[in-house]
Amino acid sequence: MPTLRSLRHRLLLVTLLTAGLTLVASGFILSTLFREHVRQQFIERLTVDLDQVMARLAADAQGQPSLDAARLSDPRWTRPRSGLYWQVDGAGPNGRPGLLRSRSLWDEDLVTPRDMPGQGELHVHEVLNHRKEPLLLIERALLADGATEPWRVMVAAGTAPLAQAATQFNTALAWSLLVLLLMLVAGAVLQVTLGLAPLARLRDALGALRDGRTQRLVGHYPAEIQPLVDDLNGVLDRQAEMLARARAQAGNLAHALKTPLTILGQGAKHAWACASTLSELPALVLDQVQVARRHIDWHLARSRAAAAQGTVGLRTPLRPVAEGLVRVMQKVHAAKVLAVVADVDERLAFAGESQDLQEMLGNLLDNACKAARTQVLVSAMQTGRQLRVTVDDDGPGIPAAQMAEALKRGSRLDETTPGSGLGLAIVHELATLYGGSVELSASPIGGLLAVLTLPAA
Repeated sequence: MPTLRSLRHRLLLVTLLTAGLTLVASGFILSTLFREHVRQQFIERLTVDLDQVMARLAADAQGQPSLDAARLSDPRWTRPRSGLYWQVDGAGPNGRPGLLRSRSLWDEDLVTPRDMPGQGELHVHEVLNHRKEPLLLIERALLADGATEPWRVMVAAGTAPLAQAATQFNTALAWSLLVLLLMLVAGAVLQVTLGLAPLARLRDALGALRDGRTQRLVGHYPAEIQPLVDDLNGVLDRQAEMLARARAQAGNLAHALKTPLTILGQGAKHAWACASTLSELPALVLDQVQVARRHIDWHLARSRAAAAQGTVGLRTPLRPVAEGLVRVMQKVHAAKVLAVVADVDERLAFAGESQDLQEMLGNLLDNACKAARTQVLVSAMQTGRQLRVTVDDDGPGIPAAQMAEALKRGSRLDETTPGSGLGLAIVHELATLYGGSVELSASPIGGLLAVLTLPAA
């Protein structure tokens, strides 16, 4: 149904159905209560008339009932078919009907119910007269002084006034409930309009954001919508930050590649002009290609980590990566007799990309194997939501004053070993992007201790 796609229409439909059902049920209950109340009032009025008739009944010399109708106060008793009647019958199933009756009955008798009330009991019946008009009849049994048998004293009245009163009440009630329903619908429309107004403002703000007229969702919203706005602004801020970071990385990469490309171009021109330098050109090309490759690897690692940062569901088991890197390092540094040991619990996992973990841990292991004399130890533990990975070697170590310098990009403290000076800087950059860190200190086994802190999965 098309209208149900609208939140406004859904709310109004639910409100209309709920209010309609509630008012219909209320109208039915109120109508029933009113009818019962009027009927009870009618019975009480007839009871007063019955008491009045019974108070004026007496037994004559033969024990038969007698009553002076002139002593009854209501003139309807004497007006034929007035709608108010009384009658006295003999008691029991074989009792004689119509021993006495009011003039208002004229030539008719009240229809006598079969049940006989006990002494002091009041029976209430709904009956029809000979003209099929509904009557409400009440009766009591009376044994008067001097009477030869109990009498059934009955009073009846037409229920047309009851039906008329109920009809008038139901009509007034229906109009009142209809007006109330219209007021409720108007209130619901107003409530929905005011309640959904912040969504309209949010839609306009999103339109302004889409059209480029603003960079954030601005304005104050209700407490139910403000968290959504804050989350959207957080996503926009993160997107803007990532875009700025991507632009900066692209600029850095272009600037970093500009130098080796310039050197290659100058070397090619010089080699073209001077044939004696052709033998130096291959070495120059290889050297500058390696420089360009290091810069590309650096920026690719940063881009991959920046894209993975904050991604939900990333999980990389630590032990397989550590054991794989240990096997690689043992082959790469096979010329040195090294004992490379990884003591990592299989339950530990890193909340990030596997390639980034290999990049960070691989650089730390490679540096440790280059500096170590006989052994390299890798261990890990989890503290709260963080992993703490340590790499120890028994090499010469680094002076404390130079440890901070070792983490800077392009810094090489030992020029005798091959390398670009980007290894520890890459580790530091990637760990920072993941919200972690890398720290250097003196190792208990004599060399350098590198502590890599990363988020745990």
